[in-house]
Amino acid sequence: MANREIPYGYEVLIENFMDPAHVPYAHYGIMQTQQPEEKADREGGRPVDLYIPKIDINGFTIEEQNSGQSKFMSPCLFYTSLFGPIDNSNGAASSGTPYGFLKPPGTEKVSPAQRGQKRALLVFFCVPVSPGNSRMISTFPINFGILVKILPRWIYHIRHNLVLDSDLYLLHLEERRIMDAGITQWQKACYVPTKSDAAVVGFRKWLNKYAGGQVDWRGKFTGVLPLTHPKEQLLDRYQSHVVNCRSCNAAHKALSVLKVVLQVVSFSLLGIVSGIKEGVLSSVVARTALLATALLCFAGSKWLAHFIYKIFHFHDFNHSLV
Repeated sequence: MANREIPYGYEVLIENFMDPAHVPYAHYGIMQTQQPEEKADREGGRPVDLYIPKIDINGFTIEEQNSGQSKFMSPCLFYTSLFGPIDNSNGAASSGTPYGFLKPPGTEKVSPAQRGQKRALLVFFCVPVSPGNSRMISTFPINFGILVKILPRWIYHIRHNLVLDSDLYLLHLEERRIMDAGITQWQKACYVPTKSDAAVVGFRKWLNKYAGGQVDWRGKFTGVLPLTHPKEQLLDRYQSHVVNCRSCNAAHKALSVLKVVLQVVSFSLLGIVSGIKEGVLSSVVARTALLATALLCFAGSKWLAHFIYKIFHFHDFNHSLV
């Protein structure tokens, strides 16, 4: 399970999860996707035939032609089956073909018989917090895989946060364009002509019909979006995730302590080498070993400082450099 404070609204957050066609482009090089037999572009995008049989106050189901299924349960829950249709009796994923572009880990060498026994879901709770801010709580229940049970959660949160950050700034700006166009005229700010946009269009129809086009803040907020902050602040992982995640917070503290220990060891060894008399440490090999250890500790502390900042604080994503 993971959580993240998001600097754009509930509406944009939930419809982004409903759009599988953006994955090969917005998250290129980060998420594994099913590649078409003949690639039309570098990213490997392909047509996604989505349709919604029915929309009512409780939400709707999203079907993909000859493939998987997703479901929106109003007002905050959206989940996707990675292995075909969802069993509507209990919400579990039935066996079948992986949904949309998503390629579940470990499926590259799995036989069809084995694949039919697997179950996997992507579950997202999208919670309105204030205008221009939302909270995402996610969990990915599966019934296979050993590493999932062994590795600490913060290891998985590294990629989880990277995926969120890779299109976070774009979605932050998109929300402002939609508000500039007007909540009832959102189609003027967004171009949604294909079948892969059916889920996004369906959500906006549900939102307009059953929720008045936006979150009802009951007078607590005016609905005006907050000012846009610098990119480094919008993508700040520490305040938006680490402080609220027990696993990531513990890893951040432990690695920070290790960084300081490496620095102390490095300077202590340098002090020993420079301050000790030559007669006491006459061996060239011994002095060289101490110097090498000191340099390695110092280099390790510098690398660790960069790693901590990149993983737990700020990691920019430039699509043109991928």
